[in-house]
Amino acid sequence: MKINKILRSAWEGLMLNKGRSFLTTLGVIIGVASVIIMLAISAGTEAEIARQINALGASLVIVSPARGIPGSARTLLYDDALAIREQVVGIVGVSAEQAPPAQNVKANDKTFEEIPLIGTSSEFPVVRDFAVASGRYFNQSEDEREAKVAVLGSGIASDLFGDTDPIGQTITVGTTKLTVIGVMESKGIVSDVDYDGRVYIPINLVFSKFMNTMNLGRDRIRTIYVKAESPERISSVITQITAILAERHDVDVSDPDFSVQTQQDIIDTREATTAAFRDLLAWVAGVSLVVGGIGIMNIMLVSVTERTREIGLRQALGARPGDVLLQFLFEAVILSLVGGLVGVVLGVGGSYLFGKFGSMSTAVVPLSIPLAFGAAAIVGIFFGYYPAVQAAKLDPIVALRHE
Repeated sequence: MKINKILRSAWEGLMLNKGRSFLTTLGVIIGVASVIIMLAISAGTEAEIARQINALGASLVIVSPARGIPGSARTLLYDDALAIREQVVGIVGVSAEQAPPAQNVKANDKTFEEIPLIGTSSEFPVVRDFAVASGRYFNQSEDEREAKVAVLGSGIASDLFGDTDPIGQTITVGTTKLTVIGVMESKGIVSDVDYDGRVYIPINLVFSKFMNTMNLGRDRIRTIYVKAESPERISSVITQITAILAERHDVDVSDPDFSVQTQQDIIDTREATTAAFRDLLAWVAGVSLVVGGIGIMNIMLVSVTERTREIGLRQALGARPGDVLLQFLFEAVILSLVGGLVGVVLGVGGSYLFGKFGSMSTAVVPLSIPLAFGAAAIVGIFFGYYPAVQAAKLDPIVALRHE
């Protein structure tokens, strides 16, 4: 028989029981849609992580104490940041940061407990790409003379003062009165950190007023952020920083007591974590496809039993075993491909709706569409082959006698 006739016979066989054929494809539809949606969620999550991290500053080099090294908690000092600012070529600015214990913040008759307090250098807005919405950020002179000034995150400013202009107002942080000189633009929550709920003050004021109870050294800093002039200069900046700090700390550059990272390093680390999540989702979707394939095989075996006399009649009229095998194999493949096509439409549409109305970002991976569709075809061939072989093996005489 010609292929087109076999295909027509296969289609007519499926249309004999449309409801059952549709229900059989549901497993494949769900599996294909799951593959596309789950990969879209994973890709969207990775893209959102990269966007959020890059939004915290472009071309950043991040210096922090090395983990797991005895005494490393005290390795970064404020003088290290000053040395980097003075000696490294190809940078826009340097921001040293320290976070003392959270403090109670009061203004007028309102008090908020455990508010994060961040001590920074005056170059913080430039280095971290944080814009000031109103007022201004403190300058280097105010930092050096430990001026009692503060810049509020947009969230805490709204909580403390509502619609009142906070510029020039006085707040009490712990037991220290500070004058508000600026309010930052909203940054939102990035990696579970609420940047709008912070109070920013000069780092030297942190050393003198908020580090006295910490037995870690008044001039210790948590992180040094260095902004390179361009992404092309990052490698050179890292080399210079490593050499300067290794000399200052009297350690070998191959085994430093500090770490130097870029934003891409952080993004790669986060993506490694999401990759494991993505693999798990892919396996779950794959199981859905396998279940759909088992459903196809089950229905095809039932179909062979129900159509035994038809198979015998076709063979008696000249159909070869290969023709019967192809007919039933095509029926299984058609079920899979139709299910795959519907699954692709639902997967792409579901990814869009999930990203638009859900809490997570999604980004359809173009490769996932042919991958899922191809997987559906393979499932149809694999699980349809056995029933097709069983149909082809039927003896025409026995088949014609079947009731």
